[in-house]
Amino acid sequence: MHFFSPVDRMPLVEIIKGALTSPETLAGAYDFVRQINKTPIVVNDSRGFFTSRVFGTFTREAGAMLAEGVDAAEIENAALWSGMPVGPLAVMDETSLALAWNVRLQIIADLQAEGKTVPEHPHWAVIDRMVNVLKRPGRAGGRGFYEYPEGGKKRLWPGLREHFPASSIQVVREDLPDRFLYIQAIESVRCLEERVIETSRDANIGAVLGIGYPRWTGGPLQYIDMVGAGRFVQRASKLATKYGDRFIPPRMLVQIAEQDGRFCA
Repeated sequence: MHFFSPVDRMPLVEIIKGALTSPETLAGAYDFVRQINKTPIVVNDSRGFFTSRVFGTFTREAGAMLAEGVDAAEIENAALWSGMPVGPLAVMDETSLALAWNVRLQIIADLQAEGKTVPEHPHWAVIDRMVNVLKRPGRAGGRGFYEYPEGGKKRLWPGLREHFPASSIQVVREDLPDRFLYIQAIESVRCLEERVIETSRDANIGAVLGIGYPRWTGGPLQYIDMVGAGRFVQRASKLATKYGDRFIPPRMLVQIAEQDGRFCA
């Protein structure tokens, strides 16, 4: 059972089902979560489970934006404008940039041992520079994307503009919130396609209650239905052309669009 921090305030629990988990064990875990007044979702065992895997796309997209020369304040404001409860740079500081980098190194080692290709992403060059060059490991280390003056309010580190200078290409501001919403929705579809999560209901509930996906959307798969699968595929394809293959719509999403279908009843 995967609880969320702070446990006394976060309502979600991911119940992770292994390949040999019996129906009786799963039912017992489900009942226990309900008895302690939490909301359960069921997730098949996989790297990052569901919530961490989807939320990682949110923070990595922020790193990509910073690498592109988007101003840090614009990144944070775009996330808040989309409906996310906290800006991604602030979240990364809180959860530790150093920890994220170490997890990255472990994933690289694991994938190489399995003979698999290590996925590239512009975000990781930003984290590498922050942790290993600039020695700004996050809030626990006293400094990260933000400064934490003693007795004062945290503020974005002005040095970000020097180390990640503004792009000469004008930022398309309306793309920023879409990138946050679309990348998480696309990853949710991938999780459904790969059977990491088995129902649209669990995906929507898990994203809203576990990682703060905007409540106004009803969840990432409900958001696709709201936009319309066909329109979503078109917009995602344009984002892929501009910002990278990570926005390419998964096969399941394309098929639903072709059938004029929906993820949620």
